[in-house]
Amino acid sequence: MSTPLHTSRRPNALPLRTLMTGSGLLLATLAAPVSAAEDASVVFSAPPWPGVTMKTEIASEVLEALGYSARTRQLGAQITYEGMSLGEVDAFLAAWLPGQSSMYKAAMDKKTLVDLGNNVEGARLSFAVPGYVAAAGVTSNEDLDKPEFADKFDKTIYSIEIGSGSSEIVNKIVDEDAYGLGDWDLKESSTPGMLASVANATKHKEWILFVGWTPHWMNIEYDMVFLDDPKDVWGPGGGASDVKTLANKVWSEAHPNATRFLDQLAFSSDDQSALIYGYGKEEKAQEDVAGEWMKANPAKVKAWLEGVTTRDGEPAWPAVQEALGLPDA
Repeated sequence: MSTPLHTSRRPNALPLRTLMTGSGLLLATLAAPVSAAEDASVVFSAPPWPGVTMKTEIASEVLEALGYSARTRQLGAQITYEGMSLGEVDAFLAAWLPGQSSMYKAAMDKKTLVDLGNNVEGARLSFAVPGYVAAAGVTSNEDLDKPEFADKFDKTIYSIEIGSGSSEIVNKIVDEDAYGLGDWDLKESSTPGMLASVANATKHKEWILFVGWTPHWMNIEYDMVFLDDPKDVWGPGGGASDVKTLANKVWSEAHPNATRFLDQLAFSSDDQSALIYGYGKEEKAQEDVAGEWMKANPAKVKAWLEGVTTRDGEPAWPAVQEALGLPDA
């Protein structure tokens, strides 16, 4: 089970808070809007998900080695998009699509954000079941409501936080009676809460239907199978997902060097799953997991820095290598 997002140990980091949104207003505890003038500030948003926590930790450490001042706010996805549109958040490394399509489209329509493309390859989001359930014949969403299977699931779907992109999709599936799931119960909790239910079910070989995704440590910890989705309710490609990096447009234009780094920042699904496992499952400090991964993957870090400099114009890789104690790439 993952632990709550740690407050960054960097001395200039702001405390992390979970904020709630209402009536389109951003709470006053957000950082003040960042000036469009060229400066060192980079304000990230990271929902309490281990994947974005680790990507943001690594990005922050590299940026600080380049002379920037990185801060992270723990915000839900909806308030993140709102904060970015208002200029109170600069960058976000977890824009899951199509899971967050409605939030993404609304924000992009305001023309206040820049889409820097995918930062994870091989991501997927859809319904999943334990391997023993798939072996018993449930391999597609079309199998779920069959009489011989439905009661074994107690006609229950386990999902994560209300307001997340996946929650929107699951609620739509139930509301529209997709795959006959209109009369199924939907249990939404935190990601750790949902995975605790998965762990308990698999321990006792009980049947469970849950929202699964990769990258995540659940793919390492559990024998799980993603279900086929012939109606594409999770999007084309069986829930194949983009995980995009977004930046506030004004901030991006004022910070072309930092933006180039963020544009080039990318991980494989296996890379991120390993990071998530170390932080979310083994419960190591995020700084330790980030440092271990970068020291084991210096060539990947160096590739992110092509054409990037320190804030004072010096070559990026030597500065980052020295500051973070990385081996030669």
